[in-house]
Amino acid sequence: MKRTLRTTLLTVGALIAALGLPSGAAHADTTPRVDLRVLVVNDGGPSTDAIAAELTAAGMPYTEIDLTRSGRPVIDAGFLADTVDGRPRARFQAVVLPNDNPFPAGSAEMAALAAYEQTYDVPQVDAYTYARPEAGLQYPTQGGYSGSVDGVRAEVTAAGKAGPFGYLDGAVPFEDNDPAVGESYAYLSRPVAGADFTPYVEATIPGRSTKGTLVGEFRHDGRRELVVTFVYNQYQQQFRLLARGIVEWMTGGVHLGASRNYFAVHVDDMLAADDRWNTELNCTPGDVDCTDPGATPDPIRMTPADVDHAIAWQNSKDFTLDFAYNGAGSVDHREDNNGVDELADKLIADRDEFRWINHTYTHAFLGCVQDTTVVPWRCATNADGSTRWVSRNDISDEIADNRVWGESARLPLENGELVTGEHSGMKVLPQQTEDNPNLAPALDDNDITWLASDNSRESAQRRIGPATTVPRYPMNIFYNAGRVAEQVDEYNWIYTSRAQGGSGICEDNPATTTCLPAPLDTATGYADVIVPLEQRIALGHVLANDPKPHFIHQSNLAEDRIAYPVLNGVLDGYEALFADNTPLVNLRMKDIGAELQRRALWRAALQDGEVTAYRIGDAVTVQAQAGLAVTATLPTGSTVDGAAFGEAYAGAVSGWTPSTGAPLSLTLPASAEAPAAHSSERPAPATDPAPEVRVPAGVTERVPYTPDK
Repeated sequence: MKRTLRTTLLTVGALIAALGLPSGAAHADTTPRVDLRVLVVNDGGPSTDAIAAELTAAGMPYTEIDLTRSGRPVIDAGFLADTVDGRPRARFQAVVLPNDNPFPAGSAEMAALAAYEQTYDVPQVDAYTYARPEAGLQYPTQGGYSGSVDGVRAEVTAAGKAGPFGYLDGAVPFEDNDPAVGESYAYLSRPVAGADFTPYVEATIPGRSTKGTLVGEFRHDGRRELVVTFVYNQYQQQFRLLARGIVEWMTGGVHLGASRNYFAVHVDDMLAADDRWNTELNCTPGDVDCTDPGATPDPIRMTPADVDHAIAWQNSKDFTLDFAYNGAGSVDHREDNNGVDELADKLIADRDEFRWINHTYTHAFLGCVQDTTVVPWRCATNADGSTRWVSRNDISDEIADNRVWGESARLPLENGELVTGEHSGMKVLPQQTEDNPNLAPALDDNDITWLASDNSRESAQRRIGPATTVPRYPMNIFYNAGRVAEQVDEYNWIYTSRAQGGSGICEDNPATTTCLPAPLDTATGYADVIVPLEQRIALGHVLANDPKPHFIHQSNLAEDRIAYPVLNGVLDGYEALFADNTPLVNLRMKDIGAELQRRALWRAALQDGEVTAYRIGDAVTVQAQAGLAVTATLPTGSTVDGAAFGEAYAGAVSGWTPSTGAPLSLTLPASAEAPAAHSSERPAPATDPAPEVRVPAGVTERVPYTPDK
């Protein structure tokens, strides 16, 4: 024992000497520089991948070491720390490992990491580890549990709420999306007697009244570890709920980047009428691809009572819908009804209850001229074979005429926002492989700066003339359905095989859709299958720090009002999970576009190595190029150049601040813990490799297919 202890002490001492750190009393007053960057050591498992994805989404710089690659950098003293301007520098503020020790026995790399963490008080996250004494926990065989935790309801402990998981109300439900598939595996165990271990998230051990730890903090040998004993991937709800806390724990609440939970819903075709799905013909009369001689349109249009319902619903949920309107819908309705349009009158009277977006005047297709003599349609051509395009004047008139109608109705518009009908004008595969060349000039004519796009076609922002796109998520609540039975019938048509009476779309596109095992019951399939799936998908976007809006159609707020069960599931589900200090962020389109644009510029600057940030005591310094908006998350009370920094969210402050090119100085409140000065030499922990941990089979999920209108 003495020999082992002495060897370890010499190893730590050698590391300190290699770092060039002062020893003895002299270094006790030295405050190190700690760079705001995370080291992620990845073995290819889903859990470390999930944490890396969270850092990427938040805009946090990190360095990744892939243990499966030959020629990777060696983790040693020189890799972890050095000296800058005579001051010791820790190059990473936190370390993420696949488990508590992924290296072979006697590994010099693990010894280097342990000494580094001791020296600079750098925390370590064990992304998914076996419950064992080396991680502060009893073996599962000692009254614990190892196995599936699908459908388990875990809880944040009092320590977790007072610490890194204070943004949660308490419940952490584990998904169980398919009873036939194992989705989550965990080790539930109690702390080892005498261990300095604080459980943050617990669940009841099956067959017992006691609880076991799923997430907890283990302090030992001058080190701090966040021990996670369940496996996850970046898409699972249980990880998404805990990801923020994992990041805040490892960084002490001081890091570049930020994360919030966003939800916005655009309701397209307001004032217009949407054609109805025909359950006999399996197409939508009025659509260019529904050519049956007996196809008679049967439009769906909201009523004043539907508007009253929408207002009451918004008030009950503290949420605002965005109405994308087509002015010609009201003009045509008045022409057909002796000048009467009760819906338009009601919407105009209650215009300030909603946000409004220009959706073009008639909802015309603004790309190529459509040749509808064939199914599916194709782009019409000129005599020389070139594509016939909708003209610049026609596009401009659609935008301008609708703006004039909205202004005459005194709608609270943002004139730079635009949603074209069917997202037309932009490329639509396979028929139209490029943007209408007349679109960009027409957008310029009308000062359009934010243009909606379909996220299922283009997930990234791009420029089109003066405008930047805002990708929107289509929800699988169909534009041509006002009644539950119609929605389910069309869903069956899309998602069942030809042998089951469906279209076979799911068979022809196996990479994007999965066929239903059997058609859904038209009476129960919506509530039992479609609603829960759409809730889960949309809430997944909300929890992923994704501000992109979702879109549905006015038909979904009419008749059976089929959108509300899904929206209620998202909003009620969110409220049940999160504390009051973490509200849902409901932005309008231009603000979403600006947020996405800032993130893209920030991400590019990080990738190009143009951002440097570090902490010395209670001072954070960020160096970035002039004009770049810098994003950070800091403790409440932090300041930038003497002024309050950021906005309160999830128990911290976060936001954007512009860089002038000079170093940006942020000051933390006195209550914020600073990284410790160099500690005295301590024994490093044992370096025995952890037992193999079990990763259950993944879950295959059907990707929604939504007919667009």
